[in-house]
Amino acid sequence: MAADERAFPVSDDDPIAVRHAKLDALRARGEEPYKLNYDPTARAAQLSESYAGLADGAETDDQVRVAGRVVALRDQGKAVFLVVRDATGDLQVFCRQNVLGEEGLSAVKELDLGDWIGAEGVVLRTRRGELSVSAKSVTLLSKSLRPLPEKFHGLNDTETRYRQRYVDLIVNPEVRDTFAKRFAIISSIRRFMDTSGFIEVETPMLHPIPGGATARPFITHHNALDMEFYLRIAPELYLKRLMVGGFEAVYEINRSFRNEGISVRHNPEFTMLEAYRAFTDLRGMMDLTEGLIRTAASEVLGTTLVTYQGTEVDLGAPWRRATMIDLTSEAAGEDVSFARSVDELRALCVKHDAPVDKSWGKGKLITELFEKLVERFLVQPTFVTDYPLETSPLARKKPGEPELTDRFELIVTGREIANAFSELVDPVDQRERFAAQMSAKATGDDEAMGYDEDYLRAMEYGMPPCGGLGIGIDRLVMLLTDSASIRDVLLFPHLRPE
Repeated sequence: MAADERAFPVSDDDPIAVRHAKLDALRARGEEPYKLNYDPTARAAQLSESYAGLADGAETDDQVRVAGRVVALRDQGKAVFLVVRDATGDLQVFCRQNVLGEEGLSAVKELDLGDWIGAEGVVLRTRRGELSVSAKSVTLLSKSLRPLPEKFHGLNDTETRYRQRYVDLIVNPEVRDTFAKRFAIISSIRRFMDTSGFIEVETPMLHPIPGGATARPFITHHNALDMEFYLRIAPELYLKRLMVGGFEAVYEINRSFRNEGISVRHNPEFTMLEAYRAFTDLRGMMDLTEGLIRTAASEVLGTTLVTYQGTEVDLGAPWRRATMIDLTSEAAGEDVSFARSVDELRALCVKHDAPVDKSWGKGKLITELFEKLVERFLVQPTFVTDYPLETSPLARKKPGEPELTDRFELIVTGREIANAFSELVDPVDQRERFAAQMSAKATGDDEAMGYDEDYLRAMEYGMPPCGGLGIGIDRLVMLLTDSASIRDVLLFPHLRPE
């Protein structure tokens, strides 16, 4: 392309065309606008800490190289002040004509907000108290062809924020802070599990039979095998196979997929911690859950007293433990238990505007009443125990109460954060549960589990008594970062097409 040719027409009304014209001009002069590399020797946060005591107006002899994105540019004639943002914070780069020369300063003035630059110079603090690098050279590292949001005051439109997360991260530092906390929470969970004697493992994401939870799966096709597979809805049955194989404490931080609705607390693709430990039960899983969440809060936030959407939640106080039937009966103002007939429980559901289906038994009806009358009102951490057998196909029956299971869900701020069982290790019982799930599927339940004969075969070799736990990491991050929607803690949430 000749020097005077332009891929985009120059128009002051079209900022993208203006930037393309600058790009063309750089290349016409033989300059590469997208450098291969740059070697910074210092970061913004490091310099801020190291030179905290530097007096106003003082200049050092310390030479540094910094790199980052230009997020502000102030032209004062023979001096230009740039604010450069790296992953650790913002730093001012002070560009003077008497140091850079007229041509060098002119090149700085051609920079646009969003450009990536490298700068080398000495550290100083301006008379106004701004820690700066007085640049002796400025290098364009990557030319930005799209302008940042107007006036750089942030990106507030949620639809745009979620679709263009890269822009959201550029202009909203608090968003980057949320995700930094997310990754720190996951790191804390890993440390806690490792130091608690668990081994981190990996299990398949493509399952020949959907299992491990009641949910509608995503279906895909494997061409070489000419068979359907399902994206995993949970890793449970594979982790339990490892328990049969002799591992005594395993966990997986996993991505799972459920072909269900999208809401402020649901995304089709999500992250879970799932863990199993031999020779323990539901009580051991309660202790594990409390210790893990308290530790994550302490390490990442520095406190176990958190505020969620204006409500204070005390993770440090003893967590309440109560049965589903007791909580539901209290909320309904009358007995809600298996002592009532199916017709009576259906009538209660109708009375309280809870879902009803003629195929549901007592256990499902009681669960629906609990979710309608109780769950959303449990703000402080509460272990809800004794879930009905009908809604818990993989949990051990509660001794002496065969209609119930040894299961809990942890509810905080009205949301399920964790789910745990004393695991079912009886293969005869499990075979009957799978058969019941197949019957439910035959009557139209799209979320019922498949019949996994290989899992039953594994169980028949003998599974040790064990406890199992699943924690929704996305919801835990929501709680610990005071995020109202699951989309605020997922870098790339699923959305309808534009």
